Amino acid sequence: MEEKQKLKKVEMARGKWMSYKRTTIVICSINIFVALYVLHSLYTSVYMYPFSDTQRAFKYTPQQIRKMEESIQLRKQLEPVELINVLNGLKNKLAMDEKMQQIPEHIKQKITDEILLTLKDVNANEDAIVLQDAVESWRREKLKEATELIHEKTSNSTISLKEARLLARALGDNWAELSEEIGLWIPVQIINTEHDDKPEGEEELDYEVIAGKQLPLQCHAEVHTDYGGDAVRWGLTHHKESAYDCCMACLDQAKQAGPNQKKCNIWVYCPSETGCHSPDIYQHKHQECWLKYAENPKLNFKDRYPESYRNAHPNAPVIVPWMSGVVSV
Repeated sequence: MEEKQKLKKVEMARGKWMSYKRTTIVICSINIFVALYVLHSLYTSVYMYPFSDTQRAFKYTPQQIRKMEESIQLRKQLEPVELINVLNGLKNKLAMDEKMQQIPEHIKQKITDEILLTLKDVNANEDAIVLQDAVESWRREKLKEATELIHEKTSNSTISLKEARLLARALGDNWAELSEEIGLWIPVQIINTEHDDKPEGEEELDYEVIAGKQLPLQCHAEVHTDYGGDAVRWGLTHHKESAYDCCMACLDQAKQAGPNQKKCNIWVYCPSETGCHSPDIYQHKHQECWLKYAENPKLNFKDRYPESYRNAHPNAPVIVPWMSGVVSV
């Protein structure tokens, strides 16, 4: 009986172990199946779908292609060409500066010393052209010596081949940059000779400065001129922006005047910002516009006030400031 019970317990234990093993195998199988399914899905999405999407992406319609071409052309038109050119210029300048920096300092110092010795041999009182010619003659001679040494046309030079190459570059295409680098500057001498045949003590007349629009020929404008006549429009309260406007006011008054009214045929304008002189009690200011009438216009003053008049009127200037014109009505 005991043996049967032992066998029975062994069989029960074996049955339980077999059930655990079977369960483990089933679970592992399920996990392997799920893993294979996931890998298959990933492979399909990564390798199959992009290919099909790529195939569909390149199938553009003619209208879409035309719009893309227009877009590319528009982007090219909107490119900042001037800015690109400026940047390219700056790049070239930086490249030149970098190239200049490759010239050793002892070469620059040697060039500076020789230029100073050359200028010492020239009279300091000479003009700028002579000084520039002296420096240019030295540069040509030094450049010739360096070039001949590079091309093995001379063997008695006091400079080495390496130094000759540096000098040829510095004194050739890079001379302008090198001159600025070593501070070589010779001012250009400008001599102005002014011919002045004006009598001593006399002020010069100014016939050129006329504010406003150009006056038409019918205005008969005369600068530094004052005509007399009966006032048809009082200038103290009648101001105009320019002589042109004053002349137009005279012409308009003549057109609009009634049968018994005097028609303007003389206009007198004050163009001076400091005012204009007249032999009366009033202070005549800038932009006064007098409209006058005279059957036979009479000239009061022209160009300069006479010496006798200035003696009687100490406040009168030398030059007549008024501007006038006699128009045909």
